[in-house]
Amino acid sequence: MKKTTIRLADGRELIYYDTRDDAVRDAPDRRPLDPTVTTTEVRTDRLLGDTVAIASHRQGRTYHPPADQCPLCPSRPERGRLTEIPAADYEVAVFENRFPSLAGDLGRCEVVCFTADHDASFADLTEERAALVLDAWTDRTAALAAHPAVAQVYCFENRGQEIGVTLGHPHGQIYGYPFTTPRTEAMLRSAAGHHRDTGRNLFDDVLADERADGRRVVLAGDHWTAFVPYAAHWPYEVHLYPHRRVPDLRELDAPARAEFPGLYLELLRRFDRIFGPGRPPTPYISGWHQAPFHHPDRAAFALHLELFTIRRTPGKLKFLAGSESGMSVFINDVPPEAAAERLREVAS
Repeated sequence: MKKTTIRLADGRELIYYDTRDDAVRDAPDRRPLDPTVTTTEVRTDRLLGDTVAIASHRQGRTYHPPADQCPLCPSRPERGRLTEIPAADYEVAVFENRFPSLAGDLGRCEVVCFTADHDASFADLTEERAALVLDAWTDRTAALAAHPAVAQVYCFENRGQEIGVTLGHPHGQIYGYPFTTPRTEAMLRSAAGHHRDTGRNLFDDVLADERADGRRVVLAGDHWTAFVPYAAHWPYEVHLYPHRRVPDLRELDAPARAEFPGLYLELLRRFDRIFGPGRPPTPYISGWHQAPFHHPDRAAFALHLELFTIRRTPGKLKFLAGSESGMSVFINDVPPEAAAERLREVAS
């Protein structure tokens, strides 16, 4: 992997990741940009203990531009088209978000462009390109671990307008939170309680139990297993665990890194086939759950990826209505065992 770092016209960092050592990425950003101004404030809910980022400057972010004005496509100066990516082509690019939810002393937000092809999706990538994206996620996790304001890193992809995506180009995001997220804190509390009761690691036991039961396993390799969790919240939800427990992406070994691209691409392609041929692409959220860097229970956490869709049947979405939004009690219309069976049926 070759890594090239430049600065955009407003001072933000952009990093190119290439599989070729001879790749040259020196095109300058010729846009007349003013420095980025953020107004983020982090507040804590005194009743729930949750943390909320108030970021009013994001109201002005780019919203569903036409394809020929996409800010994530390569620049074409000869056509008067200057984007966030100055190069005429690229493999994988990561840059500081122009409209970040978190910035400065409150963390960092980055955009990850998986391909220069506006009409592609992650599932269309080759295994070599997916491996490069994994390298980029890992490199950014390592870099943000050294950021004084970052406590935890979340690499994720929102896919589809139903999810709330405002740019159609295939891309994901990386959030460097200045705190441990509430969801991770809940997992760590459960893990601590399980260890007190049994002396064992909760994540290890969950993976072992799912592999032994088998009914909810979607696919498995030598180093990874993907399964629908016993108490899945979403209609189609898959968790992907490495067999060797590690706290974050930096500690994956070479065999696990080599096997991941093919297995993950197969999962995404199955998601697009859940609802039958000719259907629109399945909207989803996919994200890496990594251990917070300085948490006292960091070593007990297990890196894993969670992938889910809000679509429950063709043409119908799972809305977070009264019980889910008001009381955080999910009601799932699709039994996890049925979801796993369907995801096995649509194998390539």
